[in-house]
Amino acid sequence: MTGGFLDGDVFRGLAFRVLVFLSLALLPFGLIAVVQTREIAQQAEANAELSLLGLTELASGSERSFIQEAFGAGEALSSVVRLFGEDQAACASFMRTYQQTSGIYDVVGFIPADGVMTCSSAGGAYDFRAYTDFESALETRERAVIVNRTGPISVQSVLAMLQPVEVAETFAGFMLLSVPISVMRERPDPPSEMLPSDLVIFNGLGEVLTTDRARLVTEADLPQNRSLKTLVGERTAVFEDVNMEGADRVYSVVPIVPNVVYAMSIWQREAVLASTGQTGRLSIFLPVVMWLASLIVAFWAINRLAIRYIRKLGRQMRLFAYNRSMPRTALGPEVPREFVQIQTAFMGMAESIIQDEASLEDSLREKNILLKEVHHRVKNNLQLISSIMNMQIRRAPTEDAQRVLRRLQERILSLATVHKNLYQSDGLERVNAGELVEEIVGQLLVVGLPPGSAVQVEQSYNTVHLDTDDAAPLTLLVSEAVTNAMKYIGHATPARPATLKIVLRQQDPETAAFVISNTVGEDPTAEGTGLGTQLINAFARQLNAEVTTAAEDGMHTLTLTFPVPHRAKHVHDY
Repeated sequence: MTGGFLDGDVFRGLAFRVLVFLSLALLPFGLIAVVQTREIAQQAEANAELSLLGLTELASGSERSFIQEAFGAGEALSSVVRLFGEDQAACASFMRTYQQTSGIYDVVGFIPADGVMTCSSAGGAYDFRAYTDFESALETRERAVIVNRTGPISVQSVLAMLQPVEVAETFAGFMLLSVPISVMRERPDPPSEMLPSDLVIFNGLGEVLTTDRARLVTEADLPQNRSLKTLVGERTAVFEDVNMEGADRVYSVVPIVPNVVYAMSIWQREAVLASTGQTGRLSIFLPVVMWLASLIVAFWAINRLAIRYIRKLGRQMRLFAYNRSMPRTALGPEVPREFVQIQTAFMGMAESIIQDEASLEDSLREKNILLKEVHHRVKNNLQLISSIMNMQIRRAPTEDAQRVLRRLQERILSLATVHKNLYQSDGLERVNAGELVEEIVGQLLVVGLPPGSAVQVEQSYNTVHLDTDDAAPLTLLVSEAVTNAMKYIGHATPARPATLKIVLRQQDPETAAFVISNTVGEDPTAEGTGLGTQLINAFARQLNAEVTTAAEDGMHTLTLTFPVPHRAKHVHDY
């Protein structure tokens, strides 16, 4: 099991491939879900920003109304200034009446370009040339909102709105409307479910005008990386930053009067972006969860409806292949019809295979019995011929005739030995050449070396599995080689005894060697006809073997090297 995983079989399995194709099939829907969820998250973020802007406008409602009303009043009063002209007393009287009627301004007046105000609700003359804020307003000649912690007239914190006045298209000065900050705070803001940590009103110069908290606390909570001056000119803005102490904050800026005065609300980031951040995380997490859930459900369904039955059928087929074990039970009624049909077809095929194998085994058994019987009868007939020849040998008139008949008898007995080994062996495809050669040599030594002979015999036989077609040529070749060796072996002397060595060995998996060595006498009396050598060469050709002879130190050696392949080999015709 481990090897399968290491070899990568898991990637070739049906389950893995189904998951891959399901992933590809669900990919477009996942991408659509991601895009849609991201759009929802972006829309939620935009709605959150709009909500913060709306809450900022709502929280700055009282300041907005005072400032915008003051600039509107300044526009209206500028025409009164042009109407009265040089009549400062009438101008001051009108301003006083308006101030008392409105009830929200502590000072209403006109500051000419020279900085000395003589037309005001407070009466008298006031010089503003020493105030840097007034000098800055003269340079721009535009609307301005100035905070003064100790007003020169009311001696209290006031918010002064300066509205430029032009006479005959020439700058003449500013209308001044001063509102006490305490009065501004008395007007309640519209009710709201969410309130910012702080509300900061600042002017176009980036100066803080009013706050809901102590000034030092507000300054510590201002954005660290963006100054108020950089926010001037933007219509609206919502951004995240850290305050002067490094804490995360969300800032929302809306204009009260564009380029003149702005309101900025400060919010705790956790309170504002909790839902937005959660939506952003869900935009990625939710499609992935849906994709995984779809894969799990699809895989569970496929595994329950198909894969587990495929595995069960696979186990049944493997058991049948290993030990011809038939399934004990059929698949249940809840199994899909297709798998029931596959199992039914498999069981029918398995029963047919078992019957065919039984028939083949019976046929093979009968064939083996018949072949063994044939080999047995051939062996009996060859032994019968050997017995007849033995009778003929006893009646042969000459010794040469007896020797020829005896040599022919030895060859017949060698063939009989081959057939005896074939019908006694378990299989008919291969024969043990070691046992066969040992028995043939034993028979020849009993006849050729009677008891009392001074020949030293050394024998060694390995187990060599040989084709049955090669058994007869090998035994006949061994018979000729041993007979020739015994025929030409020298007589024993005290210096060198007569020796006969016979070896059959397996040289490599598909090659064997038969080696026979014998001592040679100095003056051999036996004369050969050459028939043995011819037969040895003929049998060697049948075996596809190589025959070599050598004579050294009084020893004659014949070496036969022949193939013993595991598959059938080509045999030459002799």
